[in-house]
Amino acid sequence: MKGLLFTYGMTAAGALLGLFCPFFGFLAYVSFAILKPDAMWPWSVPPARYSLAIAGCMLIGWACTKQATFKLGRAIVPVILISVFVGWSFIGAFYPYHQDLAWEFVERIVKIVIPMIIGLTLITSVKELKQLAWTILTAQGYMAFEMNSYYFSGYNLLRWEGFGGMDNNSAAIALVTGIGLAFFLGVHSEKLWHKGVAFFFAALMANAILFSFSRGGMLGMIVAGMGAFIVIPKRPRTYAILGIAVIAAAVMAGPEVRDRFMTTFVKKKTGEREASAQSRVDLWSDCIDVMKKNPVMGCGPNQWPMIASTYGWPHGKEAHSLWMQTGAELGLVGLGLYLGFYLTAITLIWQLTWKRTHVSDPWFKYIARMSFTGLCGFVVSAQFVSLESLEIPYYTALLGLGVLKLNSRPRYLADLEEFEERLLDDEQDDGAEFDAGSSEYEDFDDEFSAYPEFIPANEDISKFEVVSAAHLDTDSGGV
Repeated sequence: MKGLLFTYGMTAAGALLGLFCPFFGFLAYVSFAILKPDAMWPWSVPPARYSLAIAGCMLIGWACTKQATFKLGRAIVPVILISVFVGWSFIGAFYPYHQDLAWEFVERIVKIVIPMIIGLTLITSVKELKQLAWTILTAQGYMAFEMNSYYFSGYNLLRWEGFGGMDNNSAAIALVTGIGLAFFLGVHSEKLWHKGVAFFFAALMANAILFSFSRGGMLGMIVAGMGAFIVIPKRPRTYAILGIAVIAAAVMAGPEVRDRFMTTFVKKKTGEREASAQSRVDLWSDCIDVMKKNPVMGCGPNQWPMIASTYGWPHGKEAHSLWMQTGAELGLVGLGLYLGFYLTAITLIWQLTWKRTHVSDPWFKYIARMSFTGLCGFVVSAQFVSLESLEIPYYTALLGLGVLKLNSRPRYLADLEEFEERLLDDEQDDGAEFDAGSSEYEDFDDEFSAYPEFIPANEDISKFEVVSAAHLDTDSGGV
């Protein structure tokens, strides 16, 4: 009953708010894309196009609002790459034999990429970035909560059935993408209960990845941990938090999980890999052969399963690699555009985490860390699963692109003084006295250490120096 009430209530609210405040409609769309209500509560929620109703109202509101802007700053490059990729998929869908499958691929990609770009045009403040981050975390965290509930009730639903049309591997990679978001929201949130919720969801996600028995998911979580180590503030307190998280994950991984993960690398005495691991390597080799034969256009969108039988695989067999299957189906051009979208986004977002990079709000660095960590885990783990229509990586990338957009805008230095006054207010939300030696002050000091002196807000506006974070001198400081 709760699922039905939530689904109908969120659909009505998302559609109504989408007409007048399209960003809230977008948040409802994102939550449904991750939660998949008819899969989460199949016994009470009938299949229907709930997201379509929200999306339609959101598009009307977006077309009428003055809030949207296409001034994307440094986010423009990844947006161009993913847009051209959609166009390339559209062109490639005209010539394959199985036209229905080809256009189904294009439809799935369009349903993800267009809302993502609309969401980016609607982001105009840090507040909206935070709302998006918490929406993603809450939706993915609740999914992890339900999977843990099944597991501790005696049935490993995630391993044997997956979730929302995804197998255990795809669902695990969705969790990998969300775990970095959960961890850094826990590290950087100001309120204690926010930290508790974020770390609780992070623990649920980590445990779900482990009992999914997905080797790609486990490897992705390790890579996400390495990404977190690279970008986390270099202080004993934050290293201690990361260390506790690593120890907790190691404790939760029992002998069966560790043995399963090690089969990824260990060969038998005959020199062969475990059968499942070897089959993936063979599939990738066949995909590379298709790329050699069709380097420009590939065999067509969604066509690899149809030609897998010509290489001795069962009809309909997936390539078990997002990157290899994309290359086989859309050629090296399509692969370059798609992989380039993620790698360019990761690179630009990573640069925002550098101490010498100027930002106009410390939350820009915090959110960049979330996005960078999640995308690193996804890019590696996606090598082991075909999942181009998984939504959460796009929205995790959107968080970073939103920061790139906002931090590229010219800002008055007086805005920074206003933020400083707000952050250093003696009376905190919990009523506690602000301690200049506290960790919150250390965070503030680190994030603003690269700034020039503030210009008083009461000075004449003609004296204000306009600062663009994309053009500031970056000779001082280190990575």
